[in-house]
Amino acid sequence: MAGPTTAERGERQQESSGPPPARRWCRPRIRTMVILAALVVLLGAGALWALYGSNWLRVERVSVSGTRVLTPADVREAASVPVGDPMISVDTGAIEARLRQKLPRIDTVDVVRSWPHGIGLRVTERTPVLLVRKAGNYVEVDHKGVRFATVSQAPKNVPLLELTASRAGSAAASFRRFGTGRLVREAVGVAGDLPAAVAQDTRTLQVRSYDAVSLELSGGRTVLWGSGENGRDKARVLTALMKAAPDARHFDVSVPTAPASSGS
Repeated sequence: MAGPTTAERGERQQESSGPPPARRWCRPRIRTMVILAALVVLLGAGALWALYGSNWLRVERVSVSGTRVLTPADVREAASVPVGDPMISVDTGAIEARLRQKLPRIDTVDVVRSWPHGIGLRVTERTPVLLVRKAGNYVEVDHKGVRFATVSQAPKNVPLLELTASRAGSAAASFRRFGTGRLVREAVGVAGDLPAAVAQDTRTLQVRSYDAVSLELSGGRTVLWGSGENGRDKARVLTALMKAAPDARHFDVSVPTAPASSGS
């Protein structure tokens, strides 16, 4: 049997020379992956430098919105935002905590980053629904029962709370049973249930016992409210009663299913 010719041996040598096809493809892919990895590292380093090391993304201004009684300067001072620090490193939670601690008048606050250079402080102040007289001043109480500020001048259209329990009888027993704090919360609930027009016209909210809450309105008018229960029903009934008897001086909604009015 004849062996391979010279031409055939040459073709076989050419086929066997050089790396296999898989190796030829592998080398460019490795180079590409190395280049991509290097780019990722460079981009990451650049991003970190831009966020922390450069002057491009640093706090330059602090804006305040939502204030009514407080001033923007009050809020900025209490917030102590680190002007000049990188935006990314600002601890918004710590700023919020400082504002709540230093300014109890603030009910809610939202601290937001306004890229590239601003921090925004969006506050909502507490609204008083009752006043408690204290040593010639007035303590403001919000709808949650939080005593959040002491002022020398009573705000307009905010009723004054009076706890006028007798030291004997059922009223005194009510104070002993429920405590001043619970009765104040009941009064806050009543103030929150009042129709808007009545709330603005209320001068004093008196609490003699848990189920003996009354209102003194302008013009010498009075409202016997009773307990704080069924407040919304009492508010609707009182509104209808005042429309039906506009000249009445005294209103009783302590039992909302059997309201009454008298006087003229």
